[in-house]
Order: sequence, then C-alpha cells, then structure tokens
Amino acid sequence: MKDIESYERLLLQNKAWVEQRNNEDKDFFKRLSSQQTPDFLWIGCSDSRVPANQITGTDPGEVFVHRNIANMVNHTDMSMLSVLDYAVNVLEVKHVVVCGHYGCGGVLAAMANKQIGLIDNWIRHIKDVYRMHQDELEAISDMKERTDRFIELNVIEQVYDLGKTSIIQNAWQKRGAPAVHGWVYDIRNGLIKDLKVSMHSDEEMPDVYKFEKNPPPAGS
Repeated sequence: MKDIESYERLLLQNKAWVEQRNNEDKDFFKRLSSQQTPDFLWIGCSDSRVPANQITGTDPGEVFVHRNIANMVNHTDMSMLSVLDYAVNVLEVKHVVVCGHYGCGGVLAAMANKQIGLIDNWIRHIKDVYRMHQDELEAISDMKERTDRFIELNVIEQVYDLGKTSIIQNAWQKRGAPAVHGWVYDIRNGLIKDLKVSMHSDEEMPDVYKFEKNPPPAGS
C-alpha cells in the first residue's frame, strides 16, 4: 500500500508543480513546448541526489542532460555519443559540463575488489582512471581525501576524453565551440567546485588524439 501511495504522490506533486508554474508565469509551458534551445549539455552521474536543474537553479529547457554511473565518457557508449552529437551539432550548445560528485558510489566501487554484477564491466573504465593516477592517489593516506581526489581525477579524465571525440573536435574547428568543463558537486554542502580544466580547442591535447583539419567528405 505504501508503494502505491508513494507512486501517486509523484502525480499529485506534478499537478501542484504545474499549478505553481502557471501562477508564476502563465506562458511558461507554451514557451517550453515551442522550442528547445539550451546553452548547456550536462554529463552527470545517475545518482538521484545530483539533479542538474535543481543544483544549478535552472529551469526546464535550459540544460540538456545525459546521466550515467560515475559521469563517464566512454567512446563505445552509443547513448552518450548520440546525446553529445545531438547537443553539439543540432542544439549547438555553448558549453559541455562533466559534473561528478563527492561520495560517488561508482567511484567507491572502483576502489574496491568486490564483484557486483554486470556493472563490473562499466566500473572497469573507472578503474582505468585509478591505474593512470595510482602513484598520486596511493600517496594520500587519508582514505576520504584519496576518494575525493579520485573523484576529481575521474572528472578531469572525462573532460579530456570529450576533447578526444571527433564530435567535439569538429565543432571546435567549425564554430569554435563548445567549451568543455569539469565540475564536482559536494552533496555535503550543495556547492559545485570548478576544477579549472576547461578546454576550448585541441591545443592542449597530445598530437596522437588530434584529427586532421578539414577531413574529406564522407564516402570519398
């Protein structure tokens, strides 16, 4: 019975939200339904405590969102790549934000050796980040500080991985955008930390990851 009541509570809260919105702005839903022109793509964690719009104080329609476990940018993830391509090439967003969060369960799982199930195959990509930064991380004796730093490093690597995609590089060449940023949200106080790793071009990337300029047309 409680499950049914909880389910129905969401519907009631939806009606209350609509009423509140209409009272504040009678044309809100009319404008929202007519077009989608967000400036931001948000790649965040699936964690229910990290909702993009609420923690950034933005309205529906302002942020295009993709979420997965531990905010990963995997180059074989067609869901993420499809969202990225649509956001960058159709919506022409100005910014792409990778936002992790302290206390991330996916990162914590990657630091352990316990088998969980199918998700182990996803977590392996996070373990790769640990391996890349193992010396720095294991020099941190305090486990909370080590975990927090691992979470930051994971976000930083995802920013770099976005820069390695043809989607982002072609957009940089074509229109000089979007900028790519790395943030971490602190659930303990609600604040977002900018990791200061923004990328605006491929200048800071190793040459091996850079695609040729003005590639030949498809099929040629």
